[in-house]
Amino acid sequence: MDADNEAKGKVSDQAMQNPQALAALQDKLDSVSPSASIMDSLPKSVKRRVNALKNLQVNSTHIEAKFYKEVHELERKYSALYQPLFDKRRNFVSGEVEPTDEECEWQSDHEDEAALAEDLKKKAAIEEKTEDANEEKPKGIPEFWLTIFRSVDMLSDMLQEHDEPILKHLQDIKVIFSGPDQSMSFTLEFHFEPNEYFTNTVLTKVYKMKSEPDADDPFSFEGPEIIDCEGCEIDWHKGKDVTVKTIKKKQKHKGRGTARVITKQVPNDSFFNFFNPIKDDQKRCVHLLCFQQDEDSEYTLATDFEIGHFFRERIVPRAVLYFTGEALEDDESFEEEELDEGEEEDQDEEDDDDEEEGDSKTGDPQPAECKQQ
Repeated sequence: MDADNEAKGKVSDQAMQNPQALAALQDKLDSVSPSASIMDSLPKSVKRRVNALKNLQVNSTHIEAKFYKEVHELERKYSALYQPLFDKRRNFVSGEVEPTDEECEWQSDHEDEAALAEDLKKKAAIEEKTEDANEEKPKGIPEFWLTIFRSVDMLSDMLQEHDEPILKHLQDIKVIFSGPDQSMSFTLEFHFEPNEYFTNTVLTKVYKMKSEPDADDPFSFEGPEIIDCEGCEIDWHKGKDVTVKTIKKKQKHKGRGTARVITKQVPNDSFFNFFNPIKDDQKRCVHLLCFQQDEDSEYTLATDFEIGHFFRERIVPRAVLYFTGEALEDDESFEEEELDEGEEEDQDEEDDDDEEEGDSKTGDPQPAECKQQ
């Protein structure tokens, strides 16, 4: 009996030291449905009816999948309607086209021009002409996209100092939706003017999506999800690749004791690693020592998907508002509201704790004590 207990103890210790074993055990525990006990307690005739409801739910899920596919088609259709506006935006940003006076008219929230006195208007016009004559006129809107990268936390986290001179040459970002006869996906296109860093004029990132219920777990379906992504090869000019850095390393000969210095290239942090994503087959790792690395890869992949979605849903459609900071103010307001709500919940919990402590001090019995009695 003692030998059996000792053997079981060893197995338990080994399991606790093996992250893969623990993960497998957790998966099994997670797979145990909380509704299992409810179903077990039901009469057989009721179980049959519940199973019928589940089949209806599966059918509903398949209809929902069709709905999202039609939404994708609508996005593709309206993308073509938006594109002329985005093309105009690119021309204004790059300086290829100068907007007309009519296109530049904008009623400021902080200034009502109609209320200005006529003489002040004339004075302002004279001052404006003087400033125009004195100042150096830049082409287009300099550093438009770089300013957005610097302002948005999700993008600035990826941005390195050596990336910034390259991103000054970024002229446009486009979202291209897959066609009606293709698998669901979208492509981000980053358009660059000719520069000293690489020969590409367009860098691409394709996000492949799935919008159908899993046959083994149909109830997990919550709409389209990104399942994979594919970058592109950047044709760097010699010595301009910011995704690698050259280091010098001293090697000592074991026998002779002589030393030599070698140079080697190692990966370097850069936004442009975005175009060389971790592939699904790269993140698979069966050796125990690779368990943590595999978790890191999963996190990196999930972050990559989130960034792609953010470009598609927020940055590209509302670029000018991220440039001016107006969209950032909206985002921050939303986050603050969520934070305030969370703080209120925490405060409520603290109040509840204080009440419990007060009850304990006065000797009033707690519900658990009543049950024990």
